[in-house]
Amino acid sequence: MFGKSKKRIVVLMSVMVLSLVLAACGGNKENNEGMNNSAATESASPSPEATETAAAPTEQKLTDGLGNEVTVPANPQKIIASYLEDYLVALGVKPVAQWSVPNGIQDYLQTELKDIPTIAYDLPFEAVTSFAPDLLILGSNSTVEGGKYEQYSKIAPTFVLGDEVNSDWRKALLKIGEVLQKKDQAQKVLDDYEAKAAEAKTKLQAAIPDQSVAALWLVANKFYVVSDKLSSGAVLYNDLGLKVPNVVKEISAAGMVSWNEISLEKLADLDADHLILINSDKATGSEALKDPIWQSIPAVKNGHVHEYEATTSWLYYGPVASSQMIDNVLKDFVK
Repeated sequence: MFGKSKKRIVVLMSVMVLSLVLAACGGNKENNEGMNNSAATESASPSPEATETAAAPTEQKLTDGLGNEVTVPANPQKIIASYLEDYLVALGVKPVAQWSVPNGIQDYLQTELKDIPTIAYDLPFEAVTSFAPDLLILGSNSTVEGGKYEQYSKIAPTFVLGDEVNSDWRKALLKIGEVLQKKDQAQKVLDDYEAKAAEAKTKLQAAIPDQSVAALWLVANKFYVVSDKLSSGAVLYNDLGLKVPNVVKEISAAGMVSWNEISLEKLADLDADHLILINSDKATGSEALKDPIWQSIPAVKNGHVHEYEATTSWLYYGPVASSQMIDNVLKDFVK
């Protein structure tokens, strides 16, 4: 009898142990499922970068600035975007060839583009073909006039920004981001720039309140003044909120381009507290800077001329160029 009772106790204890083990396994199963579900949720909510990467390899049809429907390849590897390289650099993309003119290239981008071969600014068909591009991104309408679009589109899919977009670097950046399926990255570049400009504007208002600035370009012994709404003028007066001299307003209203010629006599009336001088004549002696009229300008007499070489970003426009200009202005004016 006692033996049978002993057996029952052993059996009962075994059942209890087995129940505890099963309960533990059940708990672990629930925990594991919870962990798996959590991991699955995390996998289902990737970072924006991962989302963009995952979305990138898909061919897309887009309408360009001239109304052409363009089939953009999924992941173009050999892009030509002549004179739009600033945007590519901002987006971390290297072109297969970079813009050039007989006397130079965009030097301010060469940290990223130093090993990239050049192509002439007018994009000869033979030269374009030699690079076997898989995508062409062009800026203004004039680049494809006279039947050029048809010729380029036979070489590779050709997307033209169009004049309206091309004239506004913010629009151009976002459009190129769309074409390259880097919309999130393009928006971040823009947001970072706006934040940088706003911070710089606050510092400048504290450092040089109510003081005016003009940007001048000396080339071939002639002076040009930047428009108050275009190129580096847009950075100075719009993004950074610096005061526009009256002479700059007057010449900008009469001109239609980024840089308008200004005579020495008109320079004498230039009511700017500070001058930013882009000097393309430095190698040839900068003879115009020896003229008595130049020497008589108040900003010159007061030692408020901040000189830069033509290889800097001041003659260009885009997210990289504009950001570099802000760095220059802060260095010059915020001590």
